[in-house]
Amino acid sequence: MWKYVKSLEYPVNIKKKDIRMAKYLVTQYGGANGELAAAFRYLNQRYTMPDDKGKALLTDIGTEELAHVEMISAMIYQLLKGATLKELKEAGLESHYANGVPFTVAYFATTGDPIADLSEDMAAEQKARATYENLIDLTDDPDVIGPLLFLRQREIIHFTRFQELYNEYKKKNLK
Repeated sequence: MWKYVKSLEYPVNIKKKDIRMAKYLVTQYGGANGELAAAFRYLNQRYTMPDDKGKALLTDIGTEELAHVEMISAMIYQLLKGATLKELKEAGLESHYANGVPFTVAYFATTGDPIADLSEDMAAEQKARATYENLIDLTDDPDVIGPLLFLRQREIIHFTRFQELYNEYKKKNLK
C-alpha cells in the first residue's frame, strides 16, 4: 500500500546543538496545534466527507502531516544531539526525557459536518503557519530556518486546498 522512501520531504541537517530551540519545536510536534494533531484530525475527518474529492484531499494532507511529524522529530533529535540530562533539566525538558504530557483526542476537533470541519482545518493551518513564523523569529540558524520555511509554506498550501473545497461545498450546499 505504501512505498517508504528513506528521506524527508525537505532535508534536515542541523549542525549545532540548540536545546532552547528544540524546546520551542516540541510545540509543533504533538500539541493542540501541532503536526500530529493535524494528521489525526484530517485522517479522522476524511470518513465524513460527502464525496471522494473531500476524502482524497483529507487523506493526502493528513498523510503529509505525518511527514511533517517526521521532520519535526528529526529537527528535535538533531538539536538535542549530545545534550546531557543536566542540560535537558536546565532547559526544562526533563519531561521530554522521561515523561511527557499525554496526547488527547480532544485535539481532533471533529464534528462530522464537512463545512464546520473544513473551517476548523483552515484555522488549524493558519495557526500552524503563525507558529512557524514565530519559530523562525526565534533562531538565526539557517539549518533550522530552511525546514521551518518549508513547513510554513506547506501550511499555506494546505489552507488554500481546504479553502477551495470549503467554497465548493458551500456553493453546493453540502452538509
